[in-house]
Amino acid sequence: MNEAHPRHAPVVYVVDDDESIRTLWRWLMESNGIAVSTFATAADFIESYRSGTPGCLVLDLKLPGMSGLELQEYLNRRDIEIPIVFVTGYGDVPAAVSALKGGAIDFIQKPFSYKDVLSVIEKAFARDAEIREKKSRQSVIAARLAALTEREREVLQRIIEGKPNKIIAAELDISVKTIEFHRAKLMEKTGVTSVAELVQLALGFSLVETPGPGG
Repeated sequence: MNEAHPRHAPVVYVVDDDESIRTLWRWLMESNGIAVSTFATAADFIESYRSGTPGCLVLDLKLPGMSGLELQEYLNRRDIEIPIVFVTGYGDVPAAVSALKGGAIDFIQKPFSYKDVLSVIEKAFARDAEIREKKSRQSVIAARLAALTEREREVLQRIIEGKPNKIIAAELDISVKTIEFHRAKLMEKTGVTSVAELVQLALGFSLVETPGPGG
């Protein structure tokens, strides 16, 4: 079952084959003003979920068809980042470890406490907001790097290689003063405050070549 929600409100997606558990989750969330969508199978969730929608996924470990862990793997393979909270009534420690290693943010055992559930959902929403903020920041930085001129990219490549201004100037056959100007423009365009930040930022986006062992 997939309910309609305000466009930007984070949603708790619950996948559990037990109808009474789905009803409980729906009541818990709605009584606290939290948007919720419930599904009986992983396949139902996959069919309805739109990647990028704010929220978190509450996932039962033991599901008919595709299991909770298999759905987690499916999402990971497709780089779909949604915080996952696993639920089990079996106290399955090995599966819990696998889930957490796969990136799940928490694990709830049935029967669960009302307060614990709200705390875990709050934590999951906070993680989701962090992921979104990071992606938004990366998108802005990527756009800034894409706006660099060819000359600025040449200077940046050499800065990453650890070359001083004098060497960069000689290699590009321009003055040291011009290199200093380009460095200042690089910092301004990327919004960083130090060369270390600039290097980390550029390498993080793989927009420049990583120096090889010899150079």
